[in-house]
Amino acid sequence: MSPCEIHAGLVTRTRLRAPLLAAIAAGLLTSCSPIGDPEPDADADPESAPGDQVGTTTAELGRHGRRDFVVADGTGLRLHGRPYHFVGTNYWQAMNLASRGPGGDRARFLRELDALRDAGITNLRIMAITEGPDSEMLRIVPALVQAPGVYDEDLLDGLDFAIAAMRQRGMKAVMTLGNEWHWSGGFGQYLVWTGAADSIPYPPPREGGDWDEYQRFVSQFYGDPDAVSLYLENIENLVERVNRYTHTRYRDEPAIMAWELANEPRALQQTSAYLDWIATSAAFIKQLDPNHLVTTGSEGDTSSPSYSGTEYLRDHSAGGIDYGTAHFWVQNWGWYDPLRAEETYGPATDMARAYIASHVERTALLDKPIVFEEFGLARDQQSFDPDSTVAWRDRYYGEMLDDLVDFAQEGQVAGTNSWAWAGEGRPVSPFGLWWVPGDPFIGDPPHEQQGWYSIYDTDASTMAVIAERADAMSDLDCRRGADAAW
Repeated sequence: MSPCEIHAGLVTRTRLRAPLLAAIAAGLLTSCSPIGDPEPDADADPESAPGDQVGTTTAELGRHGRRDFVVADGTGLRLHGRPYHFVGTNYWQAMNLASRGPGGDRARFLRELDALRDAGITNLRIMAITEGPDSEMLRIVPALVQAPGVYDEDLLDGLDFAIAAMRQRGMKAVMTLGNEWHWSGGFGQYLVWTGAADSIPYPPPREGGDWDEYQRFVSQFYGDPDAVSLYLENIENLVERVNRYTHTRYRDEPAIMAWELANEPRALQQTSAYLDWIATSAAFIKQLDPNHLVTTGSEGDTSSPSYSGTEYLRDHSAGGIDYGTAHFWVQNWGWYDPLRAEETYGPATDMARAYIASHVERTALLDKPIVFEEFGLARDQQSFDPDSTVAWRDRYYGEMLDDLVDFAQEGQVAGTNSWAWAGEGRPVSPFGLWWVPGDPFIGDPPHEQQGWYSIYDTDASTMAVIAERADAMSDLDCRRGADAAW
């Protein structure tokens, strides 16, 4: 489809092959061994119950063709021979919501996909790997990886279902493979699994928690070869997985736009190890899967690059990174105060515009596309009530999206994803609490107060702002038409 047409069971997987990892790190591996003989894939039918058996073979690139995958072309993206731009959203909970297990609700999930598609929002950034155990605080529960090599079968099935449903609707998924932050398990869990630490020093709201202590702990991940090996093992198992609904290996799945190394990775003072991790991980994925884009998931510079240890140009220079990412957070970074909106909104948007422009300028030097894949604003007066007003948020979304559409019109921005889609979910009263297992999934992850940035299906004014700009982005692709070279 053209963009212009539009935990009961556990399974154990084999360990990552050490020679393969060593070869990747040494830059020696030049090809992948094929797995199985190709066979034609069946049409995806996620609303039908799957069989118990998962196929072992899949359609290869010859079946889908290069045009069915999003590709990078200079500072732009292309799909089906046309430029590809998007106004998407973050839907990190898709895998859990599409599961048959605890927290799953497939009927809701399909209704929400249809609502997004009808608004022109067809690019979804989702969590594709989450880490347990489920007993830890302020995490998505259940998690996909229950222990090293042990996977929650219901969630694997939920991810298969979500990808198949997205394919049916002409949507694209950005598959996030790890996390700086603890709300999905994250890098800190790998350090515990390898024995580098007994526990994770969680940040607030844990009593006595400290964000600096937590981040310095997590940054040890990049230089721990055992932790990185476990991380890459999970990636390999996912990339090679056969979707039980589409009978297509994930590496050959056209509904996937990109593999994203992690959500908001930060180097802090581990710069050399961090850059090695980016280069090694990207090369590893490219060897497994030459069809899909790979990106970092980085915030870009952040508001304090000297502390976070991030720098957009440097961090996206690796050859295996196909496009750049950046996030901008005017409230989290102290630029905007919803309780003093009249006073702080103007200066905050000025700083946001300067941040965007700085990253756009540098991505031109890379000759790679850029996606601004996270931004959001609180409801008026920092209310967590889903029925409260959103006048400042609607104004902010309109202004920021207009600027990004203007950059896209000049060929300088490929897309953007708002934070975050809650759909039919609602926070539990009294509002402003943290998520606990059994609460509905909304747009705010478990470690944040529920209702902070969520966009609900009843937020008609916000959805109208987004839909209008999504149409404007799609218009760019349709007006320019197909390039005969593709």
